[in-house]
Amino acid sequence: MASDGKLNMEKKKWFAPIEEKTHDIGELDLPRKCLVLDDDEEFIRILTEFLQSQNWQVHTAKSGVEGLKKIMADDFDLVICDMVMPHLPGDMFYLAVERAKPRLCRRFVFITGHKGDPKIDAFIRKVGGLMLWKPFQLHELQMAIQSVLRKAAREEAAG
Repeated sequence: MASDGKLNMEKKKWFAPIEEKTHDIGELDLPRKCLVLDDDEEFIRILTEFLQSQNWQVHTAKSGVEGLKKIMADDFDLVICDMVMPHLPGDMFYLAVERAKPRLCRRFVFITGHKGDPKIDAFIRKVGGLMLWKPFQLHELQMAIQSVLRKAAREEAAG
């Protein structure tokens, strides 16, 4: 007791242990790799700027042969492929990738300025591909990329 007759209680401070904080951050927002194949340099420049602004690491090729060399040397999360290119057109490039790295075939977005070409249309139907016709809006490309990546993730998760 204190001298004034009141009970002197020592104040004790109790601290609950700090809980370990964990956060589910899902996929880290690391740059993913994209290969863009097109023989039009200005078009490649525009796509590269857009994709880099979306946190993609962009590699480019002006022909299917050049693209195939890059596919063999590296892994990519996405391939944006023009259908009409010199030396190795988009359909032949896809078939070569199908043999070398079949997993990548789920990750193609095809592009072309040749709307209504029966050979291209038949190929896209045969492989179940997603096609954008030039000219297209960049938000259309973004939606196509999201669609292809979601579909690829589902297929890869299913086995």
